[in-house]
Amino acid sequence: MNAAGAHYLFDILALLLATVIIVPFFHAIRLGAILGYLTAGVVLGPWGLGIITEVDEIRHLAEFGVIFLLFILGIELKPDKLLQMWKMVVGLGLGQLLITAAIFYAIAIACGLSSSEALVVSFGLALSSTAFCLKLLAERGGISTVMGRMSFSILLLQDLAVVPLLALVSLLAGNEGGGATEFNYTYAIGVIIALLLAGRYLLNPILGRIVASQDPEVFIAVALLLVLGVAWLMESVGLSMALGAFLAGLMLAESHYRHQIEADILPFRGILLGLFFMTVGMGIDFGLLWDQLGLIILLAIGLMIIKTTVVYGLARASGARHDIALQTGTLLSQSGEFGFVMLGFAAVSGVLDVKLSQMMILIITLTMVLTPFVVKLTNVWLLKFYKPELTKDDQYAEFIDESEEHVILAGFGRVGARIGALLGAAGVPYIALDLKQERVKSARAQGFPVFFGDASQVKVLQSAGADHARMLVIALEDPERVDRLVTQVRQYYADMPIHARARDRFHCASLITNGATTTVSETLETSLRLTEEVLLGSGVDDEDVKRVIEEFRDDYYLDVVKKVTENKVVMGELRH
Repeated sequence: MNAAGAHYLFDILALLLATVIIVPFFHAIRLGAILGYLTAGVVLGPWGLGIITEVDEIRHLAEFGVIFLLFILGIELKPDKLLQMWKMVVGLGLGQLLITAAIFYAIAIACGLSSSEALVVSFGLALSSTAFCLKLLAERGGISTVMGRMSFSILLLQDLAVVPLLALVSLLAGNEGGGATEFNYTYAIGVIIALLLAGRYLLNPILGRIVASQDPEVFIAVALLLVLGVAWLMESVGLSMALGAFLAGLMLAESHYRHQIEADILPFRGILLGLFFMTVGMGIDFGLLWDQLGLIILLAIGLMIIKTTVVYGLARASGARHDIALQTGTLLSQSGEFGFVMLGFAAVSGVLDVKLSQMMILIITLTMVLTPFVVKLTNVWLLKFYKPELTKDDQYAEFIDESEEHVILAGFGRVGARIGALLGAAGVPYIALDLKQERVKSARAQGFPVFFGDASQVKVLQSAGADHARMLVIALEDPERVDRLVTQVRQYYADMPIHARARDRFHCASLITNGATTTVSETLETSLRLTEEVLLGSGVDDEDVKRVIEEFRDDYYLDVVKKVTENKVVMGELRH
C-alpha cells in the first residue's frame, strides 16, 4: 500500500474511532448524536489533535450523506402528499427566504457592505441546514407533525432556490452566463418529467428483473446507481445533487420495492451524514473565532433570533399554535450547508472578500452548533410554562393529518416507546396514549406524540382520530387492561385492525377470541430469541436454526388458533 493509501486508511480509522467513543458518550448525557459528531470533528480537525487536515477532501465525500438523506425523505413522501404541501412550500418557504434576506440585507448595508456583498451574505445566511433540521425532526416525530410539514416546506423551497442564488453570484461576478442558466432550467423541466414518467412506468419492471436474479448485492448496487445517477443528472442540468436525490426518492415512493431499497440505503446515509457533521466541526477556524469572539457570538445569536422571529410570525399567520410556531422557528434558526457553498463560491468568484467569507462561514457553523441546545431548551420551556388550551377535537391535531391514516399506540412503556421510535423513524404517523403522567411528560419533552389518556375510553379514541386511524397497536403491560381494551374497541370499531401484546399462548387465544386481529406473545418471542443465540453459539447451521425457530413459532400460534376454535365451539354450545 502506498503512502497516500495508508494516509487515507489512517484518517478513516481515526473517524471511526472518534465516532464509537464520542457519539455514545453524548447519547449517554442526552445531548444527541449531532453534537457528538461535531465534537468528534473538532477533536480530529486542524484546531484539535490535527489528525485530519485535508477537510475539503473529506467534505466532498461527506456531502453524500445529505444526498442520501434527501433520497430517504423523498421515498417516504408520496407525490400526492407533496402536492398537498405545495401552498405551504410557496407561502411559508418563499416568505421566509425573502423576508429574512431583506432584513439581513438592510443590516449588511448599515454595516458598510456593498450592495453585491450584502445580497450574497443576506441570501447565504437566510438558508437553513437541511441535514440538521431533518435529523432533529427524525428524533421528534418526523414530518408527520404540523411542525415537521412546515419545516420541510421551508427547507424544500430553500433547496429549490439554491440554483438561482448561485446564478445570482455568477451574475454579480460579471459572468455572462445568464442565457445558459435559463436554457438549463427549460431543459431541467423536461428531464424531471422524463424521470418521473420512467419512475412510474419502467422502474418496477426493471427492479423486478433484478430481484428475480436473487442477488442482493446487485440490488444494492442498483439502488446506489439510481440515487447517485439521478443526483448527477440533476447537477448536470444545473440543479443541485441533493434535489436530484430527493427526486429519485419520489420516483420510488410508489414502488413495490421501496422498503427494501430504503433499508439498503440507510446504513450509507447514517455513516456519511455523521461524517458531514464531523466536517462541520473540523471547519471551525478557532483562530478567527478567538480574534473576533465577541462579534461572532453576537452576530450568530442575532441571526438565530431574527430567523426564529420571521418563521414564528409566518407560522402564526398561517394558523399554527404558539408552541408549534416557536418550535418551528427555533428548529430553522440556524444557517446551513448551502450557505457554505454559496459564500465559498462568492469568495472564489471575487464577489466577497475572503476574510468576510470565512467569518460568515464561522457564524453559520456556530449557529449549527447552538441549534440542538436551543431546540432542547425551547421544548423544556414550553413544557414547563406553556399550557395550550385544547379542545377534544383539536388536541391531537399537531400530530395527525386528516388526509392520511395514522396509528394509535396504546401504552408508551418499554415496548410502546420502541414501537413509537420505529414508527417515527419509518415516517409512519402515530399518536400514543398512556396513563402515567410522568412518562407522558418525559416523552413529550423529547418531542414524541404522546398524550395522557385512557385508550379504553371511546371518547379518547375518537379525539385521537380513531374514525380515520389505520390501526390500533396495544403495548400495555397489564393483561387485564389489554383484554378490556380489545373488547371495548371491537364493540365500536368492528373493522379496525387491532395488534396486541399478549403474555402467553392462552392470553393470545383469549385476545383473538375477543376480537384482536393479531397477537404477539412476549414470553414466546423472548425464549425464541434466546434459543436462536444458543443454537448459533453451539455451531448449528443458520438455515437449520431458522427452520427450527419458525416451525416452533408456527406450531405455537397454530395451537392458539385451535384454542380459539375450541372456545368458539364451546360458546356456540352454551348459546344453544
